[in-house]
Amino acid sequence: MLRRKPTRLELKLDDIEEFEGVRKDLEVRAAAGEEAAAAAAAATALALGTEHKSREQLVNERIGYKPQPKAGGRAAHFGTFEF
Repeated sequence: MLRRKPTRLELKLDDIEEFEGVRKDLEVRAAAGEEAAAAAAAATALALGTEHKSREQLVNERIGYKPQPKAGGRAAHFGTFEF
């Protein structure tokens, strides 16, 4: 493989102006996307109403899995003995 000298890159005023224009355009698009996402989330929350379920609960219902509640506290760890 032949080696060559590094190429020198020069930053021109036109390049800087083009970069700033593209960056502003992306910021405007991102802001519009965030507003649309917030509106969609609000609409989804209204549609779900009081029956809001987590993703895990929806999947469990779909596959027919009914998890048993876990017993908490020390008594569950040591049988019926209480300390």
